[in-house]
Amino acid sequence: MERELILAAHKVCKAFGPTRALIDVDVEVRKGEIRGLIGENGSGKSTFCSIVAGALEKDSGELELHGQKYEPKSMVDAQNHGVAMIVQEAATFPRLDVASNIFAGRLEQYTKGGFLDWKSIYDEADRILADIGVPEIKGRMNIEQLNFEDRKIVEIARAMVCKPEILIIDETTTALAAKGRKLIYALIERMQQENKAVLFISHDLDELMERCNTITVLRDGLIIDTLDRENMSIEKMRSLMIGRELQGDYYRPDFDGSHGGEVLLKAEHVTLRPYFKNVDVTLHRGEILGFGGLSNCGMHELGRLLFGLEKTLTGSVTLYKDGKEISISSPDTAVDNGMAYVSKDRDKESIVLQASIKNNIVMPAMRQLTGALGFVSPKKEKTLSDTQIKVMSIKCRNGNQLVKELSGGNKQKVVFSKWLGTDSDVFILDCPTRGIDVGVKADMYKLIMELKRQGKGIIMISEELLELIGMSDRMLIFKDGKLAREFQRSADLKENDIIEYII
Repeated sequence: MERELILAAHKVCKAFGPTRALIDVDVEVRKGEIRGLIGENGSGKSTFCSIVAGALEKDSGELELHGQKYEPKSMVDAQNHGVAMIVQEAATFPRLDVASNIFAGRLEQYTKGGFLDWKSIYDEADRILADIGVPEIKGRMNIEQLNFEDRKIVEIARAMVCKPEILIIDETTTALAAKGRKLIYALIERMQQENKAVLFISHDLDELMERCNTITVLRDGLIIDTLDRENMSIEKMRSLMIGRELQGDYYRPDFDGSHGGEVLLKAEHVTLRPYFKNVDVTLHRGEILGFGGLSNCGMHELGRLLFGLEKTLTGSVTLYKDGKEISISSPDTAVDNGMAYVSKDRDKESIVLQASIKNNIVMPAMRQLTGALGFVSPKKEKTLSDTQIKVMSIKCRNGNQLVKELSGGNKQKVVFSKWLGTDSDVFILDCPTRGIDVGVKADMYKLIMELKRQGKGIIMISEELLELIGMSDRMLIFKDGKLAREFQRSADLKENDIIEYII
């Protein structure tokens, strides 16, 4: 017997300027359904979900919720109708407490005699947090006290305030480590058990295969196909997403782990409490050096320290350039001497969302673009920007388009573009393929291999073991702030060989 229909979309269209993001999209979501939405960046999946969740307005078409016309005016309005969304980008409000973040837009419901009843607010926030499995996070905490993952968990709590009938998860799991993913998966199971529905956007096809009972594929704003459990396969999904067959993996095909031998960067006995102590790292010319481990093992913080974003308590970081030894103690020193850093938290640390593509690309290269009299040539800025847009195949109207209007994959291309324009010698890449589709991911891997061929030194930090095995010449595996094991590139190296040194 067919399950009861919750949501129906009929001929939904949306355009951003000349770009048609959605074209006559028809979708039906039923009770008990875990619907995966997949497609390359820019395919329209996040746009559709944002319309359903009240974050965007459709241009035309109709939405129905329980057979009634549904036109949410805001995300709070959508929540009041039983539709909640956890977005990909960071969406907490700084300098506020956790409870204020959870009840953003609805605090007025906790007023007594014209004043906010903060005791009730904090009590209810604590109840919701405990209910989703994180009683250690409290409503009275300032959001700044929490790390990136726990801030995302606060966003999850905000989505669950009104006990939604439809929960939309937009790429959230890519930003979470084991703790957060476990929490999300538990919520998905609960929604299904309660005969509710989930719309689940993810670029992790294995994750979708495991969690979803239906998968809808979008490409260029169109729905290409919807697969049920019996017809799902990784190969079929990839083919439908990009419109052509993809053979094998996207990683490098060789198993030659050699490099140029020349040392580009060395860290000796560096310590950053409480993350790691007395760690040594050496990066060579033409080497892809992988950092692996669990999210809290210290590898992300080590990448920040190597770029000068964190101060070492002991030891030193030295860059070797043109016969000189340069002490790296700040990001300015790092950038001025040919180092590049791609942050895990892309939208907060790697790009300026409110600025144009051109302004983002030229930012690290301002010294090279500044003339003798201290003026920056607009012509040189445009030339650099246009060149990088072309080299990286960034889908945009032109360099003046705001970065916030781009898809996740194109944002990541902008991040890479701004560093390629500086001709850096050392690249520190923290989760460089997080939240991007298979096509863009393949482009990123090709770019990293090209940087290796050019003799650049690349540190690739990743929580995905297959990615590290597939791309690294050498891997450093961290556990509890210490180097647990080093692995050399090998055709025989498998995930199981590494896992015991991580957990």
